[in-house]
Amino acid sequence: MENQKEMNVSEQIARQWLKERGVKVEDIAELVLYLQKKYFPDMTLEDCIESVNAVLSKREVQNAILTGIQLDILAEKGMLDEPLQSTIAVDESLYGIDEIMALSIVNVYGSIGFTNYGYIDKQKPGILAKLNDHSDGTCNTFLDDIVGAIAAAAASRHAHRAAHVQP
Repeated sequence: MENQKEMNVSEQIARQWLKERGVKVEDIAELVLYLQKKYFPDMTLEDCIESVNAVLSKREVQNAILTGIQLDILAEKGMLDEPLQSTIAVDESLYGIDEIMALSIVNVYGSIGFTNYGYIDKQKPGILAKLNDHSDGTCNTFLDDIVGAIAAAAASRHAHRAAHVQP
C-alpha cells in the first residue's frame, strides 16, 4: 500500500468506511484472484492487493464508495423519502442505479472490466455473498456492486499490466 502520508483524506475515509462495513482490502483481492487465477496461474494474493490499492487510490472510485455507502446507511436508518427508501432498502432488481455507479469504477481500467464485473456480479463469490445477505438488517444495495466493481477494475488493471510484459 502507498505511504499513509500520501493518501488523501477522501481515500482514508473511503477505506475506513469499507472496513466499518465489513470489507477488507484482502476480501476484494480474493475476488480479483477468483476472476484472474485461471488466466494468470502464478498470480498471488499480494499481486491482487497491489491492484486493489491502485484502484482505491483513484478519486472516482473514492467518490463512488463514499456516495454508495452513505446511501446504504441512510436507507438502513429509514432516512430517505419514498419511494427511494423502499427501493434501496430492498435492493429492488429494476432500480439499476447501484450498478450504474459501479460501472463508473469499472470504466477506470477499460472495457475488459465490464465483462469481469458482469461475471462477478452474477456469481457473487466471497465477500459479495455476505454483502448480498440482507438477513441481518444491513443495507448493502450500493456496497455489493461497488466492491464487485473494485475487484473487476483491479482484475482489469492486472490484465492490462500483464499484457505489456508478456510476448
